[in-house]
Amino acid sequence: MKIIASILTGLLLIGAGPNGDIPKKASLLYVSNYENVLGTSLEFKFVSSSEVEAEKAEQAALAEIDRLSAIFSAYSPNSEFSHWMKNDLNKPVKVSKPLFDMLQLFEQWKIRTNGALDASASVANTLWKEAAKNQKLPTKSEINAAVYTMKQRHYTLNEQNLTATRISNAPLMMNTFAKSYIINLACDAALASSEVNAAVVNIGGDLVIKGEINEMVKVTNPFANAENDEPLDQLLVKNRAIATSGNYRRGEQIGKKWYSHIIDPRTGKPVDGVISATVVAPNATDAGALATAFNVLSLSESKALAETVNAAEYLIITASGKRIESKGWVNLIDPTKKAIKEFAKPIYFGAEKPWDAKYELFITFELNTIAGNNHRPFAAIWVENESKQLVRNLALWYNKTKWVPDLRNWYRINGESFKADKTNYASVTGATRSPGKYTIKWDGKDDKGNVVPQGNYTIHIESAKEHGTDEIIRQLMELKKTAKKVTTAGNVEISNVTFEFRKK
Repeated sequence: MKIIASILTGLLLIGAGPNGDIPKKASLLYVSNYENVLGTSLEFKFVSSSEVEAEKAEQAALAEIDRLSAIFSAYSPNSEFSHWMKNDLNKPVKVSKPLFDMLQLFEQWKIRTNGALDASASVANTLWKEAAKNQKLPTKSEINAAVYTMKQRHYTLNEQNLTATRISNAPLMMNTFAKSYIINLACDAALASSEVNAAVVNIGGDLVIKGEINEMVKVTNPFANAENDEPLDQLLVKNRAIATSGNYRRGEQIGKKWYSHIIDPRTGKPVDGVISATVVAPNATDAGALATAFNVLSLSESKALAETVNAAEYLIITASGKRIESKGWVNLIDPTKKAIKEFAKPIYFGAEKPWDAKYELFITFELNTIAGNNHRPFAAIWVENESKQLVRNLALWYNKTKWVPDLRNWYRINGESFKADKTNYASVTGATRSPGKYTIKWDGKDDKGNVVPQGNYTIHIESAKEHGTDEIIRQLMELKKTAKKVTTAGNVEISNVTFEFRKK
């Protein structure tokens, strides 16, 4: 059964007591998922022998995320950063230690990257967003003006007094470091506030792993980044941070060309040489800085920069598909992960033709924002044939096994055979996605990996929440050698559902 490695939980560790004669209480993995947190998705994982302690860790981490967001947000007019930006020029302002740290990080990394990382990159971002809105490329003079503005120094810092003084009117954004900085402190808050053995905090594909866990992490393939696509690599990571930056999920369309949301402040233009960069490092802000910088710098510059960060390993994918990795990257790869060597065999039913391997079914949808409840719902997506027989499980999302029966329609079919697989506990690192938006694919194979025949199939999407709704969408599709697209309105939990059968 193919299961999304995003929202699963189960038994991890059963140990012996200090003297080896009294068994410890079983340690369990507790998982929670949220949407619309820092503009993306959020996943917590806590290893503990107590659900109460895991919930304490979760609340502490959420509180820390809220606290730091109220400091760094450029979108909230009430954040400390927004208030600081409104101050008069050349006026020293005492700021909090977190905001001072953030501003200092940008100063340091602007120097280390020769201007590739800059808090004022939003100057060029705004220019290109306007260009996309007007469907007209920026002029050379507009780009040059943006570069001139970004190259200036925008503030000065006094570490002794913790003051920051704005010396330019350029708009600034803290995005490059804020997410990494926040997940690191959120992880620390969780561990400090409760009796948990390990914590993993994953915000939009950037994560921090701390404690007694060797976390399985799947690296998203930028050329095939649906939730159930095969990853580039599967890693085993302990007490490290991971960050991925790339242009395959966010950007601007101008005419027939896609432009990355990542801007090179030195040229004022969107980057296009690298499509994805993943970094594993001991420090979260180092990982985040390197991942973003690698999208901007040349490959030789990236290699030289990585060598200045202790124990940093990386995987870079160029726009042409070339793979560049550090020497130690191979040591992070899960040794049990085996490459697929056998091709799927088609199943024939009478005169029916097998599924055309050039086609896939893309299922895209959006999780609705529900006031006061941003937990991600449990969900199951599966396919049945005309005889109402289960053909393929495409996705199963849940956070505790006791809630799986709430997916009543799916559980009625799969309940007796349901088993957890440790590979399904994997975290996922990838470029930041918009909150609540997901894509699932079906490649025309059944749960055993056999190719099914062309014909009529029904796709089921069931969603549920604890003590809440149980919603289901059913869509009949004729899947033959003809492209087609169907959209549905959705329901309380899920909307903007599209079923598109097309060539890969």
